[in-house]
Amino acid sequence: MSAPAKLAHFVLRTSDIDGLAAWYCTVLEAKVVHRNKKIAFATFDEEHHRIAFLDRGFDKNPDPESNGVDHVAFTYESLGDLLSTYVRLRDEGIMPERTINHGMTTSMYYKDPDGNRIELQIENFDDPQAGLEFMNGPIFEQNPIGVLFDADELVDRFEAGEPVSDLVRQGDS
Repeated sequence: MSAPAKLAHFVLRTSDIDGLAAWYCTVLEAKVVHRNKKIAFATFDEEHHRIAFLDRGFDKNPDPESNGVDHVAFTYESLGDLLSTYVRLRDEGIMPERTINHGMTTSMYYKDPDGNRIELQIENFDDPQAGLEFMNGPIFEQNPIGVLFDADELVDRFEAGEPVSDLVRQGDS
């Protein structure tokens, strides 16, 4: 058996292709690479498309509490990249609905105009094995969700030069 090499893309159904595409292009610093009457494709890297928006053909939105995908996550290279994205979006009036340190990631959750959730995150450990060990340790066992944090306070601490290892640490690990 072979595991996938990467996550290629995801597609969202919407009644407002242009509005949803504009939001994702703003948040992910992406660009639309193709648009027709029924679908738009966008990318933020070398891939031909990472996200697409499909016209559902009607206006009524589905029940937000129904079964389905809860969120899609995007990983940034560094805490500085994540925080500069937060500041850029904050300054444009796009605020996270929740900011949480999960232990193995520091994450900011946003809702798009259709109510879909995305997570912008960084890995808190340089070594993936250390993240797995954290998940199997006592801190995660007692609190598998994580702790909320104030994003503006984290920006201030980062800009003051506090070590990243201190900024992303959750609990007494």
